[in-house]
Amino acid sequence: MLLLPALLRRAHPHHPPRRHLSRLLDHYGFAPPASLTPNPREAPHAAAEKKRRTKKPPYRPPSSLDRGGRPASHSDLPFDFRFSYTESTPDAKPIGLREPKYSPFGPGRLDRPWTGLCAPAVDTTIRDVHAEDPAPAAEKDLQEARRRERERVLGEPLTPAERTFVVDKCQRNRTKRQVNLGRDGLTHNMLNDIHNHWKHGEAVRVKCLGVPTVDMQNVCHELEDKTGGLIIHRHGGQLILYRGRHYHPKKRPVIPLMLWKPAEPIYPRLIKTTIEGLTVVETKAMRKKGLHVPVLTKLAKNGYYASLVPMVRDAFLTDELVRIDCKGLPKSDYRKIGVKLRDLVPCILVSFDKEQIIIWRGKDYDESMQNNLQRSFPSVLESESASVNNENGEHEEASSESASVKNENGEQGETSSDWSSDECSENSSSDEVPDDK
Repeated sequence: MLLLPALLRRAHPHHPPRRHLSRLLDHYGFAPPASLTPNPREAPHAAAEKKRRTKKPPYRPPSSLDRGGRPASHSDLPFDFRFSYTESTPDAKPIGLREPKYSPFGPGRLDRPWTGLCAPAVDTTIRDVHAEDPAPAAEKDLQEARRRERERVLGEPLTPAERTFVVDKCQRNRTKRQVNLGRDGLTHNMLNDIHNHWKHGEAVRVKCLGVPTVDMQNVCHELEDKTGGLIIHRHGGQLILYRGRHYHPKKRPVIPLMLWKPAEPIYPRLIKTTIEGLTVVETKAMRKKGLHVPVLTKLAKNGYYASLVPMVRDAFLTDELVRIDCKGLPKSDYRKIGVKLRDLVPCILVSFDKEQIIIWRGKDYDESMQNNLQRSFPSVLESESASVNNENGEHEEASSESASVKNENGEQGETSSDWSSDECSENSSSDEVPDDK
């Protein structure tokens, strides 16, 4: 068998021997198939065939704007959808829009029309000349629906022991779950974040910083009104929002998300050429004088400004002009702060030059009027303690009755203390509040 390859070579002397990678041909008398010995002339044709192959198109995820023939989402929330519920009020009437009425929810994603300011829950369009305006009746119905639903979900008030237990679970050393409320205030998409946190716990911690903290009463009211929860604890800008006894995560309301921030409408100018009641010369002199007035306080970026309104009211008792240093703050921030001071103090805006808020108390200022305003607009802490006492009035009465019964029977026992006593000792809390200076 070993002599067969040599005899084959002798039989065909005109064929030169081929060198192969393997020596199988030297041992066996067969020729390798054509697939194992490619012809170099066929290589260009194979390369051309590879070039002719069509490439697979890259994967494109489905667009969030394409509904795919699905119907628009419907929400039963009984209030108008706005981008921010604390920084935009329906009372302020704009003079124009910066862009057409494009819905921030996306085209065809929501069954409510977008008016440029909000998506109203009820269509209040007057379709008959002799018909009455349906807006007041619709607003009353929505408020009544919100009140009934909130009372049903909250159920019975928490006892002091339950309240203390829930508050301790939401502290920073126990959980990292937190919702941050910044310069835009309580936004619409933040409602969805709060309900997502309520899936995993009875309460959620809300940290408030920036412009909305000037009016914390409004922040607390809007949080309770739009979420249906209850604020059971407050220390500075930190709130604990309780979901209620009968809250069911699987029956949470449908909250359609805004895909982009809508453009702010055009409002009238805040600083006019001349202040009402003054001449042009007097207005210029007041603005020049306001820049040289000693600074009342310097606002830190993303700080806590709840004490700003009482500081300005106290300063107006001695000075007619007040200057607030806002260096480092965005222009939109200190303009919003100026608008809040104008409505809460109240006062007259003089200038925003050189990153300073200059306000004037006005010609008709009276100390007695200011005292009445302070009574009508109490501080945040006073209003909070009053609301807490009203909410827990039944528990206080029950605890006082039990204490009186114990005293009559001669038994000495400790009565349950109200949770608001923890807020009176705010200095003992571990939370740090940034300084306004």
